[in-house]
Amino acid sequence: MHGWLVIDKEVGPGSTQIVAAVKRALREGGYAKVKVGHGGTLDPLASGLLPVALGEATKLSGRMLDADKAYAFTIGFGVETDTLDGEGVAMATSDRRPSLAEIEAVLPRFTGPIAQVPPAYSALKVEGKRAYDLARAGEPVTLKSRQVRIHELAIRHPSEGWGPSGLGMDASLRWHDGVGEVTLCARVSKGTYIRSLARDIARALDTVGHVTMLRRTRAGPFALESAISLDKLRESAKGRTLEQHLLPLTAGLDDIPALPVSPDQAGALRQGRKLIGIAAQPGLHLATDDDVPVALVELSEGELRVVRGFNL
Repeated sequence: MHGWLVIDKEVGPGSTQIVAAVKRALREGGYAKVKVGHGGTLDPLASGLLPVALGEATKLSGRMLDADKAYAFTIGFGVETDTLDGEGVAMATSDRRPSLAEIEAVLPRFTGPIAQVPPAYSALKVEGKRAYDLARAGEPVTLKSRQVRIHELAIRHPSEGWGPSGLGMDASLRWHDGVGEVTLCARVSKGTYIRSLARDIARALDTVGHVTMLRRTRAGPFALESAISLDKLRESAKGRTLEQHLLPLTAGLDDIPALPVSPDQAGALRQGRKLIGIAAQPGLHLATDDDVPVALVELSEGELRVVRGFNL
């Protein structure tokens, strides 16, 4: 069991609990014990895509943390909370409700490279302590602004909803009416906080707001189309059909070109040795021996070195 299970997480459990649920399903299904890790934290109040790595794929979990992510999120206008989501305490209120036209007009200001102050309730460390621990203890939390990139940001229209719940806008809304909430879709770089983005968009509209719904729709190469629910996970594990939902280790490397190597070269790479004289473009490659992944390698200045080796 080396590869990826893509879980469609419900609101409630955190990423660590999902990893525990996968381990439990494997155990109850009688599968061999393997390492399990997730490819990017998803808050308990968020739903959606969580890639879970099994076996040798756990060596690629760090790459998932660096990957772009896509989200759909709803901003509820009129209240800003201390956590910037529905779990927090109201810190500011406003009677102003922006129109869809105003919202659309302000979005270009938040597209591209932007400066963003993370939420006080975040896992970032301040002098060795988690920011959310300090905030919960009532201590002041000052976090520095950071640069992130918003690749795409747009209003989600009624026709763009998905699944039985829709999650699109109310089709009866008129473009210049004030709205109590709006659902946006965004594709963002690593380190982007959607709660901070919602806060800043609301403030730019001369009001306040917080995230009332957050759903991750994509993480790196993984999309919701390949995701399964926890119920489906348990059902498949008990029926010994979990392999049908297991994506290969290489699914996490679909942006990396394959580099075929000979058995002798594969042996050298498995020992961590460098290779020279390899004809390929500089950069990252997936070294394969007869289609079996050998290592994630990097070619630089004529030398091919191992970045991550796979024991397959």
